Amino acid sequence: MTVVERIAANPRSLSVAHATARSRDGVVDAMRGIAILMVIGIHSLPQPLDAIWATSLDAALRPCVPVFLFVSGYLTALSGRVPLAKRLKAALIPYAIAFAAAYAYMALHNPAMDHRITTTLARFGLGYVFVYYYVFVYICCTLGLWLVFAVGGTGRPDSRKRIAALLILSIGCGLLAGSYLDPAISRLGASDALLDEVRMRDIPFWFSFVALGALTALFADLTDQSIRRSLLGAMLGAYMLYAAVRILNLGDAATYDSTAFFLYAALFCILLFAIQPGSPLLGWIGSGSYFIYLWHIFIVMALRDHTTLRHLGGVASFAVSSGLTVLVSAAALLAVRQLASPRLCRWLGA
Repeated sequence: MTVVERIAANPRSLSVAHATARSRDGVVDAMRGIAILMVIGIHSLPQPLDAIWATSLDAALRPCVPVFLFVSGYLTALSGRVPLAKRLKAALIPYAIAFAAAYAYMALHNPAMDHRITTTLARFGLGYVFVYYYVFVYICCTLGLWLVFAVGGTGRPDSRKRIAALLILSIGCGLLAGSYLDPAISRLGASDALLDEVRMRDIPFWFSFVALGALTALFADLTDQSIRRSLLGAMLGAYMLYAAVRILNLGDAATYDSTAFFLYAALFCILLFAIQPGSPLLGWIGSGSYFIYLWHIFIVMALRDHTTLRHLGGVASFAVSSGLTVLVSAAALLAVRQLASPRLCRWLGA
């Protein structure tokens, strides 16, 4: 959902360090398209994740949020600036509209819902409706990226080194936060439900993916075919480690901010970027990924609450739910873009 100028993609350029935003636009949109399809897959899985296949698939799809944050950092490093007001406006207006709809849906399905103004404001600020925690994460990471570039002093002779040092330090801090947030909060007597909500909003950890994307734009060159093969092998090994940790409940088996998750998700992001997906269909889906993110969950929840899909069995219900959600979301995106005014499209995130 990063705000960038829509420009048609040029022929592929595999040099990350010297690429321009123009040559990368199609690739970035395709990456977003893959990521939003992964989001739909996660939310379509039967809950709770009791079966090994479901946990394994959930683990495989989890790099979706890191991909969005990675490309945000990458695009920012290319441009050398953070258009803060523009990004916040593009994120908050569609979110406010979707939040109102989600709040109404939740209220209709929960007569005992707490409607106090302080609770409602907390829900809005923390993204505590449906799966909207990512909005809170994105805004905080955008503010963090703006701070890094402001402190780094864009335009100064040594700004590149200063910014790189801050980004590397941010990754270290993110890993520390991911490692010690769980035990620190547990010692305070937090419940498992509260702990899970806090970990979903572990901003230092999530910002590490933004920093990784920016560092990739500043320094990495992924043109060599052998590098991509090495990345693929490393990523598969990291996935098996992360999946095993979760399935066997070994050590820090958290879904989100564990070291095993960071290793897998970071390698997934870099490998995906090295492969340079250029599918026009994925690019079209990715260009409307924020709209799909905000509204697809209504389809998932309606199927879960008002149909008998669960009786089909885990695999069949997942296939039907994810397939229908993708089709309806894409149709809604197409309809909005065809029928709505440009302003309304922006307000809806399309």
